[in-house]
Amino acid sequence: MSEKVLLVDDEKEFLEIMSERMEARGMVVTTTESADKALSLIEKESFDAIIMDFQMPGMDGLEALKAIKNQKPELQIILLTGYATVEKTVEAMKIGATDFLEKPADLEALVGKIKKAKAEKMLLVEKQTEEKIKDILQRHR
Repeated sequence: MSEKVLLVDDEKEFLEIMSERMEARGMVVTTTESADKALSLIEKESFDAIIMDFQMPGMDGLEALKAIKNQKPELQIILLTGYATVEKTVEAMKIGATDFLEKPADLEALVGKIKKAKAEKMLLVEKQTEEKIKDILQRHR
């Protein structure tokens, strides 16, 4: 089953090139140019991984990361940046970023991280489902 990815970046050309390259590797890719649009997309659709630019106008990657993790904590978010600082990287990882890559991202490394993110999300969803089942069973005893 192919990975379903949401690619978020304010650079339209970057979105086009990356989505083509990812689709060529069998992924299903949805793109958007803003964090606000990404938030509304994750309400309606399910994604295995979100690849998001760290520096965007309006809501930046860190704010978006917080909002996404509040909305759907199981989502796996890989941040991309051309301006990585140790402080920002550490802060993003504490908030819940799955990984951090510098632009230009090595596509094979990114694909590997997406596959790992999908597996991690599946484990989290499975654990959530088991907890819900235990809850239901305990209430019906």
